[in-house]
Amino acid sequence: MLSNVFRFQESLDKRKEEGIIRSLKPRREGIDFYSNDYLGLARSNELQNRLLQKITDNPQLLSGSTGSRLISGNSSIVTSVENGIAQKHQFESALLFPSGYNANLALFSTLPSRHDVVIVDEQIHRSVHDACQLSNAKKLKFKHNDLEDLENILKRQQEQCYIAIESLYSMEGDFAPIQEIAVLADQYKAYLIVDEAHAFGVFGYGLVEKYQLQNQVSAAVVTYGKALGAHGAAILCNETIQSYLINFASPFIYTTSAQDFQWMSIKTGYEFLDQHQELSKKLQDNIRVFRRRNLQSPSSETSPIQAIVIPDNQKLKALQNTLLEEGFLTYAIYSPTVKPGSERLRICLHSFNTEEEIVRLTGIIKEFV
Repeated sequence: MLSNVFRFQESLDKRKEEGIIRSLKPRREGIDFYSNDYLGLARSNELQNRLLQKITDNPQLLSGSTGSRLISGNSSIVTSVENGIAQKHQFESALLFPSGYNANLALFSTLPSRHDVVIVDEQIHRSVHDACQLSNAKKLKFKHNDLEDLENILKRQQEQCYIAIESLYSMEGDFAPIQEIAVLADQYKAYLIVDEAHAFGVFGYGLVEKYQLQNQVSAAVVTYGKALGAHGAAILCNETIQSYLINFASPFIYTTSAQDFQWMSIKTGYEFLDQHQELSKKLQDNIRVFRRRNLQSPSSETSPIQAIVIPDNQKLKALQNTLLEEGFLTYAIYSPTVKPGSERLRICLHSFNTEEEIVRLTGIIKEFV
C-alpha cells in the first residue's frame, strides 16, 4: 500500500514540475470565453423561471428516482421525453443517460464485440477510448478528418467495423467531413456512430439532422450540458439498438436513474431552443467578429470553439494569466489532453459575448502570438 502511495505522489509531483497539475477551483467571476454555454441557456432567467414554475406545479420532480430504470427508476416523464427527442431528431428511438460520458461508455462498451474493430478519429473524446477497453474490441485510429487514411484502414479489415467520429471536435474546433464518412461507412458496411455534443443547439439539432443522415448513422449521441444549458445525453438510434442497450449495456442497467427534473429540464430546453432560434444567429455573428480579427487558428470559420495553438507552456500560461487579470475567463489546454507541441488556448464564443469583449480579448492575444 505504501509503495502505491509513493507512486501516486511521484506522478503528481512530476505534473507539478511540468506545470500541468490539475486541481479544482471555485468558479470565477469574469467575462466567459471558456464555458460550453454557447447560447447562454444556462444563464437565462427566462428559462430558469420556466423550470421553477414546473417545480412549483409538480414538486415531485425533485425526488430521487429510487432505482435503475429497469427496477423502480422508470417514469412516464422519461419515456415521454425520449419519444419526443426521437421525433425531433427523426430517429426511431432515443435512450436517455445522465451524461454524455455515460452514453458513450454504454455505446462503445456494448455494441462492438471482441471480434469487431472500432476505427476512431485520433481526436475522438476520451470516453470512447475508455469504452473500447471495456468492449475488448480491437481499436484503430485514423488521422484526424483524413478520409484517405480512414479508407485505407477499412480496406484492410475483415471483421465488422465501427467508425467513431465527432461532428464538431472540442479541441480543434473543426468539423468532421460527416457526409463523406457516411458514404465510406456505407461502402464498407461499417456502423457509423457520431458524437454531436458540440454541434447540437449551435447548428439546429446537430449535423446529422442538418444533412439528413439518420438512415446512414447507426447511432448519434446528443448531449445537453453544453448549448442546452442542462445536463444529460441521449443516444439516437433504431429500436433494435435501443433494446439491445437496455438489455446489455452495463452503464444503463446498473445506474440509478436521474430524477425526473433532469429529464423535464431537457424537454423544456428543447422548447426554449425552438422558440429562440435568434440565439444561434447571434452566436454566428460573434464568431464572424472573432474571425475577422485574423488570429491563426486550425478551427473552422463557423465553429464556436476557436483554438489558438501556442506550443510553449510558459507563454501559454502567461497569456491565460494576463487575460484573467483583464477579467477574461479562458482555458489553456496542455498535453496529455492534446499532443505535445500542440498546446493551445481554447476560446469558446457565446451568443451573449459583446463585440467589444471579443475585440479586447483578441487584442491581448495578438500581443502574445
